[in-house]
Amino acid sequence: MRQLAAAAMLGALAAFPARAECPPPPDHDDALTGLIEKVQAAPDERSAKIISNEMWEIWADAPDKRAQELLDEGMTRRSAYDYAGAVDAFDALIAYCPNYAEGYNQRAFVNFIRQEYEDALPDLERAVELSPRHIAAMTGQALTLTALERKAEAALILREALELNPWLSERALLPVLEYEEEEL
Repeated sequence: MRQLAAAAMLGALAAFPARAECPPPPDHDDALTGLIEKVQAAPDERSAKIISNEMWEIWADAPDKRAQELLDEGMTRRSAYDYAGAVDAFDALIAYCPNYAEGYNQRAFVNFIRQEYEDALPDLERAVELSPRHIAAMTGQALTLTALERKAEAALILREALELNPWLSERALLPVLEYEEEEL
């Protein structure tokens, strides 16, 4: 009888997928285009910062509830300086939603904070590959390349980010990077 119950339970479990699949990330392309246009026309840095915060809302809009919970958990853990826990949450998010750029961007940010730049860079590259106008990931990539002493590459990416958002605070870094480029 016990074996029959176990077999029935296994059969019932087999009817459900062991793991749900992550849906595609939300399509915020039109909204992001509008925000980029707004930030490019912003009259001052304060106005641009408000628009940039709206961009963050788009990037942090996960594909579903489970993905959002993993993203939020990782960000909460990072804010509490639990970097190992944050990476675990972002690892789980990336495993569940491999086509969602923000999982990679957030894991890269934790690695950047830990000064693990070699680990951060592939995640930033993947985030930008998945979301080519992810200005924050582009900026993170430029900062990471700077930390890795790859200043010419950093300048190139920072210029691309500044074309999208000329008000980035990292814009002050560009003259230094360009100077370093000329010295090469």
